[in-house]
Amino acid sequence: MPGLLINCPLSYRPNNNLLKGFVLPTIRNLSTRFEYIMTITSHRMKQTALIVLFSMACLSLTAQDQAPQKLKVFIDCSNTFCDFMFIRTEINVVDFMLDRVASDVHVLITSLRNGSGGSQYQMIFYGQNSFKQSRDTLRFATDPNATDFERRDITLKYLKLGLAPLVAKTYLAEGISINMKTASDSAIASNQTTDKWNYWIFRIGGNGNMNVDQVYKTSELRGNFRVARTTDDWKISLGLFGGQERTSYESLTDQGLLDVLVKNRSYRFEQSTVKSVNAHWSYGYKLTYLNSTFTNFRSSVNFLPQLEYSFFPYKDVNNRFVTLRYGLGPQHNVYYDTTIYIKKQEMLWGHNAELNISLNQKWGTINTGISYRNYFHDWKINNLGIATQMEVRVGGGLFFYVYMFGGLVHDQIYLPAGGATGEDVLSRRRQLQSSYNFQTFFGINYRFGSKLNNFVNPRFNSTFDDF
Repeated sequence: MPGLLINCPLSYRPNNNLLKGFVLPTIRNLSTRFEYIMTITSHRMKQTALIVLFSMACLSLTAQDQAPQKLKVFIDCSNTFCDFMFIRTEINVVDFMLDRVASDVHVLITSLRNGSGGSQYQMIFYGQNSFKQSRDTLRFATDPNATDFERRDITLKYLKLGLAPLVAKTYLAEGISINMKTASDSAIASNQTTDKWNYWIFRIGGNGNMNVDQVYKTSELRGNFRVARTTDDWKISLGLFGGQERTSYESLTDQGLLDVLVKNRSYRFEQSTVKSVNAHWSYGYKLTYLNSTFTNFRSSVNFLPQLEYSFFPYKDVNNRFVTLRYGLGPQHNVYYDTTIYIKKQEMLWGHNAELNISLNQKWGTINTGISYRNYFHDWKINNLGIATQMEVRVGGGLFFYVYMFGGLVHDQIYLPAGGATGEDVLSRRRQLQSSYNFQTFFGINYRFGSKLNNFVNPRFNSTFDDF
């Protein structure tokens, strides 16, 4: 009520001072004593009634002060890009949280490239707190030629579909309208879809770069052509790749200024075929041809039949993916220069084993791969590599992330004899000998403060921020 201020204490105890003076005296007359007792009882009843009314007023005002709550949503784009600015702009009936623990629903969004060149998306809606009994999964695919605008539009559409049943349980449900009618009856077609290309896709492309300053100049041109067909039973791909690199720089020597020009070229052909057996097994092969001045290969032909086992069904790839692949086969090399093993060409037999692990869960994402290969004629000529990409929520707003790649390299059989010149080292004209390679990037992030952020402010955004 306007002008009325009521302070509601946490507890209330009767004031015994109100009863001061009502101490029962020594009264000989029974009727007088009875009247005195009734007077005290009447005062106590009035006091109790006031306490009850006072408590009811406090409860009523407290209920009025507690405004209805929006659905609290945490968006987790684990391994794909999400346009958060667009999402916050187009959905305003929920509160977007920066802390997953404080949210009512944790939306985990992942994507994988599908056979047509588009992307297969998966959204898992994990209910939390008062919505912990709710869980749902939605999947959709994007067109291979879709623009960023179209991809974010369909992502928003399915995000709305997944949130609708949860928003329906909030006070904002009455202000939402849902259209369940398509633009035309022709949009409702049979589940059987025919493809005039029979699922074959073709890609052709090229790119280049140039970097020039007063001393150093480099340019590179690359081209590629790829053909692929992917179905549930078969996965077939073919690719042609080529590139040329030109580098020049000025070097000051005892004889004066020396102009150095370095040219490198490489061409590669790859063809692979994979056949599905069941939910866990598949087999296939990979054929590769390589020509590279940098690695001293005039030609290298490798044929590798392989067998793969998936510890979880392949259909669970968005959530968990653990596979073990093994293959063995021949490799024939022809070199530009005689190698450190005094070879101009050779036939080699070897094998390769690879373990891949990918996990996308509420607590974070882990992608790890381990590979090992060696040649049968000499097991000391081998290569062991590991790559890991991980982001894990340790707790609250604390994140740990790491990217690591490392390898033990003992199979550089293609290195030319005679070592490398100073120009080779400076310009990286040739592959140099090394027994290992390693790189890593890691760190921690911790955020605290407000858990809510529904605001969109694009002021002072710049294209140059990405360079």
